[in-house]
Amino acid sequence: MAVRGAAPLNERARLADYPFLPGAESLVAESAPSVGDLLRHPGYQRAREVGRARIRAAIDDPTGASGVAELPHLDPEERYLSFQYARLVLSAARTRAPIRRWAVAEAKEATGRLAEEDLETVLDISRRLGVPLELDGNEVAFRLPDYVRLATAIREAEFRLVHQAVHGGLVRVSKARAVRLLQEGIRRELGQPMELAEPARAAVVEAEGALLADVEARMPAPTARSGAGVGPLRPEIFPPCIRAMRRTLQDGENLSHAGRFALAAFLHRAGADAETIVDSYRGAPDFDESVTRYQVEHITQRDEGRGYSPSECATLQTHGLCFKEGDRQSKVAADQLPDPLCHEPFLRHPLQYYRIRGGTVAIDDGPRDVEPATPRAGAPGRPEAPARRPSTARR
Repeated sequence: MAVRGAAPLNERARLADYPFLPGAESLVAESAPSVGDLLRHPGYQRAREVGRARIRAAIDDPTGASGVAELPHLDPEERYLSFQYARLVLSAARTRAPIRRWAVAEAKEATGRLAEEDLETVLDISRRLGVPLELDGNEVAFRLPDYVRLATAIREAEFRLVHQAVHGGLVRVSKARAVRLLQEGIRRELGQPMELAEPARAAVVEAEGALLADVEARMPAPTARSGAGVGPLRPEIFPPCIRAMRRTLQDGENLSHAGRFALAAFLHRAGADAETIVDSYRGAPDFDESVTRYQVEHITQRDEGRGYSPSECATLQTHGLCFKEGDRQSKVAADQLPDPLCHEPFLRHPLQYYRIRGGTVAIDDGPRDVEPATPRAGAPGRPEAPARRPSTARR
């Protein structure tokens, strides 16, 4: 581990508070521990314990509100090492969902502290993060490309560029809004796993296999369970848009409001129970169980349990959620290719796709202008051109 010279005392405190800043490695300039040292050396036992606590706190509460009680009492070197240890362990996880969830909590905790700092400190931290800000009275200004890059993934409508004061290539915002944008930058940085050689990855898994298993158990990937009185869920024949939404969440990435609504409404109409639907969102980096349960109940319990109608294909296309041309990010080769059924002119709804492919739709008031067909040999679940019949339930 290459390190610089030891940092001055006040700088050490700042780097311990914000251990993701460039130059934070100078906190361990004298010891420069290797991966093997971090995993096994008795001298780093406390850093390992606090690192594990940081992981568990983030998985349980990604809002960053829980925190770790021991953290303020550690010296700067141990604080930094506990941060690096957590990142090291999560970089060895099988999916990116755990480290992205941890990144949300760490970013929120850090920017919660940053919000209490003076404006000069905010400007300094921003500059170190590679996002230089300009001071404009009591406000600060982002360069337009920086603002767009940071604001794109923020779902709140008030962060959209159309609502901002833009002049001369600069976007002027309040200190509070600047901190929120910096939070997004920190989250993105920390959400990228460390590059580990296979021997190092194997060593981490051997040392922390139980912790990684516990993390995965706390945030399970979406699973299919039968709803009462309906056929079993069959995720393998979900339409490409729904499969892509599930993959996004499984990978620990954010899904738009439109996507979250469409997924919950589809799963409900397809026969999933509430637990299955809630589980589908556990990979989201900002997952909050109480909020998710409230939203799922709102979507599924209206109209005496029929719930909201799922989004039509045209609506999903409008929101950029249609994947009939293939999902390039999928690890499944077949999902990367265009889907012939999605290109049929009669197909107008994801539930229609699911029914044609052989799935059971528990609550079905969607388009019925085609009959399910027997799949061709050699193309599992893919129907022949089905016979048309007049629509009896247009949306």
